[in-house]
Amino acid sequence: MAKNEIPIPQKQKAVIYDHPGRISTKVVEIDVPEPGPGEILINLTHTGVCHSDLAIMMKTWKNLPYPTQPGQVGGHEGVGRIVRLGPSTESSGLKIGDRVGIKWVWSVCSNCPACFAGLDGICFNHKVSGYYTPGTFQQYALSPANYATPIPDGLSSADAAPMLCAGVTVFAALNRSKALPGQWVVISGVGGLGHIACQLASRGMGLRVIAIDHGSKEVLALESGAEHFVDFAKLDEDSITGHVKALTGGMGAHAAVVCTAANAAYAQALQLLRFNGTLVCVGIPEGDRVAIGGAAPGAMISKHLTITGSAVGNRFEAIRALEFAERGIIKAHYEVEKMEQLTDIFERMKQGTLRGRVVLDLS
Repeated sequence: MAKNEIPIPQKQKAVIYDHPGRISTKVVEIDVPEPGPGEILINLTHTGVCHSDLAIMMKTWKNLPYPTQPGQVGGHEGVGRIVRLGPSTESSGLKIGDRVGIKWVWSVCSNCPACFAGLDGICFNHKVSGYYTPGTFQQYALSPANYATPIPDGLSSADAAPMLCAGVTVFAALNRSKALPGQWVVISGVGGLGHIACQLASRGMGLRVIAIDHGSKEVLALESGAEHFVDFAKLDEDSITGHVKALTGGMGAHAAVVCTAANAAYAQALQLLRFNGTLVCVGIPEGDRVAIGGAAPGAMISKHLTITGSAVGNRFEAIRALEFAERGIIKAHYEVEKMEQLTDIFERMKQGTLRGRVVLDLS
């Protein structure tokens, strides 16, 4: 064994999607991969579970280029330590024992127009962890050395895992909202992304937050920094609009960030904005195409409204999100489970009974 090399088994435990198209996972034993040129091997200790993993397993996103195959290892929020460096990784500055993370975007080409603009999430040649590549629902995973995210020393691996998707996603989305300190932002959907968005907006960016979700999420929203909470189950669309306008001095919010995939959230979002407001689309609706209510040219022109999308974030935004987490400004509300519980976790996610996130202990 070479100096500083860590013993690595030949086999590992992983969770696969054994029947894509329905909620079903299976713990199996697979080979530990060998890193190729430019790659590192990470011994993962924790990984987050995201609604995107559910969509990939269920094959409900119509924009994916091919069906999810049986045997796919999902997951894209993995944290662990480097145990082997592949060839041609010297320039990365990484070393064995470093703690790093794997994100939704597993790799980018760094050479396309989107990459030049810092838009990693829409790189023309990007690969998605847990879909294009074996993901983080396994004990050992590969990552490009130049795209692994360093984990701050003051942040636990369990706390870091959700930040690699939910954290960076809402950080990028709030930046794209162009809302300034003291201005109003509506966070629609207080789930895995939304509760972190409430924290970051209120405590990290000085925004005034109105959260919208089912009444069961009210305590989580207010604990996460929302100034006001609107229960959509108690009000119709017009009443929600009127209530938000009343809370904001009759004007409406400066920005709205839709963190949920619910069609109803997109149907009402534009109505919540004041003049020059920005709607940021984050949650990806499943199934048929969804219309954004009120997006008629006349209304858009008369109020100078902006609709923009935000696909995760770039490498720098991921590092910034982790810095906010290390400082205690944002923290995911999560429970820790073993990988054997993944099917049950997805069932609860589908039913909408999860509060916050789930992090898998992969030991």
